[in-house]
Amino acid sequence: MLQWLQGELQHFVPHEALVAAWGDFSLGLVHYDIISSLPGVRTTDMADCDISPLIRSLFDHWVSKGVSAYTTKFINGLACEIPGDKGGLHPKLREMRTALVHGIRDERGRHDCLYVALHSRKIPVGSGKMLELLLPYIDTALRQVSHLPTQGQIDQSTETEEVLDQGLSAREMEIMSWVRKGKTNHEIGMILDISEFTVKNHLQRIFRKLNVINRAQAVSAFAQTAHNSRA
Repeated sequence: MLQWLQGELQHFVPHEALVAAWGDFSLGLVHYDIISSLPGVRTTDMADCDISPLIRSLFDHWVSKGVSAYTTKFINGLACEIPGDKGGLHPKLREMRTALVHGIRDERGRHDCLYVALHSRKIPVGSGKMLELLLPYIDTALRQVSHLPTQGQIDQSTETEEVLDQGLSAREMEIMSWVRKGKTNHEIGMILDISEFTVKNHLQRIFRKLNVINRAQAVSAFAQTAHNSRA
């Protein structure tokens, strides 16, 4: 995979590092891999730096541009684009000045994918069109690569819980009761003594079970479920 990305593909989409991100961006659930031939620039070497805020920002811009490939410049380097960076970003990535961005929307699974080609120099004109043509093949190939042990894990805390109305577990019902009261993910995490990320993970599963795409729809579906149960 690396040989292909750093070989023939470079003629069409030149890059020094490729970020492959996936998840439910609307919920802030983002996982990513960093693929590069640069020494030390690997996902496993990035434990001290979280670039997910940058990925979400690039994703939002991609959506605002009509889900079309676009190029953006980091005038002061990539590090300046990452809120709260405390020096964990690899020095080679700090040198990146240009990003070519495109993604794939998964309307069925609601797990979008975003791909960011990074380069320390200007990415040639026309690379965006080539990325649009080649991305389905890149995406298919990367989907066959196994996750790292810390990636793509699903919180198992509710897997053995009793399943209640609409397939929701007791924990998920509890979270939805707080969502109905207008509590934020952070507030719910504080109340239930779990992390905000865990709350987001629960909500992602709740949305799927209720066949909804946002909090307002989830509240409506949950209220209907509660009404039917009382009836």
